[in-house]
Amino acid sequence: MTEIQIENKPLQIRLSQSAERALQQRESGLFVEMELYFSCLIRKQVLFHEVQRQSDSVAVNDKLSVSFHPVVTSSCMVSAADAEPAKSDFEIQRRECFIPKWLSIDFSKGNWLGEFGY
Repeated sequence: MTEIQIENKPLQIRLSQSAERALQQRESGLFVEMELYFSCLIRKQVLFHEVQRQSDSVAVNDKLSVSFHPVVTSSCMVSAADAEPAKSDFEIQRRECFIPKWLSIDFSKGNWLGEFGY
């Protein structure tokens, strides 16, 4: 387990053994985005990117960087069949209250998996 600071708040990062092995084998870095999605419902999602998408990413080590990104949609789509509406950055009040406390990352069957929580 590793601890870093995201926006001056501690974040514990837990990597499974398979995630540690997969990171070590990578030639380039992995960028992990903890997305907090506000619409008619709230969704937590961990996104994995090959290139840096958030300018405020924090390096965990030479192969892993992490960011927190709250987003909002302009409309509510509940049906899974509907295309997801466009997202935009969400400037939430008291942002520090929404910073996750932990992030767990795994690598299974060729796919990155993650979850975060409070």
